[in-house]
Amino acid sequence: MENLFVGLVALALLPLIALRIVRAVRDGRVPVYRSYFRREESSAKFHILLALHALAFLLTALVAADLLLGFGLREAL
Repeated sequence: MENLFVGLVALALLPLIALRIVRAVRDGRVPVYRSYFRREESSAKFHILLALHALAFLLTALVAADLLLGFGLREAL
């Protein structure tokens, strides 16, 4: 039962993470707490944060798929 709940929460987070990635690419700024990193000001920081967001999206999707579809990845690791 808790696997289903955690899987659904992870699945619900995916659109929020994707929205941050899309906005960062479109607007050229990544929100960090109460400030922003802009692509023009600090390109390296912007791209690293964008890559971390993409990694978070992929890992969250993997967790959601494992818990909802029962791939058994948790037991394999």
